[in-house]
Amino acid sequence: MSRSKNTISPRLLLVLCLILYTPLLPPTEAVSFGQLRTLISLSNSLMNRVSNLRASRGDYAGSERAKKIADQLNGGGLGLYKRMLSMGFDYLKNYAWRDMGSSMDMFSAISEFKEILMGLNELTRLNSDQERAAWVIRNYQKLFAVSKSILWKLLRVFRQSGPLREVVLILQEEIEGGLLKDCLELGANDLKGLIQIVKDLAIQFSTASSSSSRADL
Repeated sequence: MSRSKNTISPRLLLVLCLILYTPLLPPTEAVSFGQLRTLISLSNSLMNRVSNLRASRGDYAGSERAKKIADQLNGGGLGLYKRMLSMGFDYLKNYAWRDMGSSMDMFSAISEFKEILMGLNELTRLNSDQERAAWVIRNYQKLFAVSKSILWKLLRVFRQSGPLREVVLILQEEIEGGLLKDCLELGANDLKGLIQIVKDLAIQFSTASSSSSRADL
């Protein structure tokens, strides 16, 4: 049976939903929605670079994992917008009106994000490959421990099954598999940009949660 000419294609419907959805968001969520686009795009680029790095040293299993994550982030065509919509709806459905008590882990994670950013700022000021390599050797274990702490806190915040929790679980697995070390080897600038965006999103989440809690008092 041929498809009716009046039938709206799924892709067109998705674009229409995106156009209609964005203006309806409150200011905090609207900013976050735009930041999600940048976050996903930068993450896709970084994971492709990690995949190439791992392949160059013969870690083909690790390279395939990173490439799979990059492909999931991209999705081809409207994949980026699908991912943005799914994460945006997940946030609005499960977390937009979270009470103040459940956001304490996010407040704690924000200070740890700042700690990582301070370290990356220091790393980017070093001029030679030897200095950067020595810095990573000295500081990796501390950054690794802080990263694990942040991810555990985010899992407590994003406790409902959905795209946001899924992203944190994937990151947790990859951090254990050496993702942080790979990103530091590629250079701190891309990683610093990603962490800055995530920190800003965390601040917005905490601010929205705090405002919601005061309104309920």
